[in-house]
Amino acid sequence: MNATGFDGVKNNLMIKMKALDTRLSYHSINHTRDVLKHAERIAILEGINNARTLYLLKLAALYHDCGFLLAYNGHEEKSCDIFLSDAAQLSLKQEEIRLVTDLIMVTKITNVPLTHLEKIIRDADVDYLGRPDFFEIATLLKKELMAYHFIADEKEWYQQQATFLKNHQYYTHSSQLLREPVKQENLGLLLA
Repeated sequence: MNATGFDGVKNNLMIKMKALDTRLSYHSINHTRDVLKHAERIAILEGINNARTLYLLKLAALYHDCGFLLAYNGHEEKSCDIFLSDAAQLSLKQEEIRLVTDLIMVTKITNVPLTHLEKIIRDADVDYLGRPDFFEIATLLKKELMAYHFIADEKEWYQQQATFLKNHQYYTHSSQLLREPVKQENLGLLLA
């Protein structure tokens, strides 16, 4: 499918995602756009230049969090369901459909990426950890987690963030080079 076709799929899904709960200050259309942008950037840096492969990766990035339309917990599975309901119109082969759903599922934080594409989308999903806009984006996540009562206060938030950053790893060589140093700086600022 060409870029125009992908843009149509993207526009249709973005229209659907306007119905996201307004408490989703982090898992929003902006997050989806960010992951899509960085999945493509990382893929190119990692030497992925096959147009069809890039298209499938971009589909996974586009759909990875749309399941928030239906549920918070287990949203990855719901994202796969939404993708599968749209896949019939996308002229995909069964193995391509399976690849996209596998890529969506690896964004679940407890799943370990094994393939190159899985590592790319996983790094793209949390690319912001190693960027200068980390604190701005993290504030959106804090607001969301507080709105859903997943965290009680600032102290719990900072403890969770510090633990998450300490335990997080980037999987692709390009993210390790470009994002890991800034992530370590951000962790230092969190711990200060």
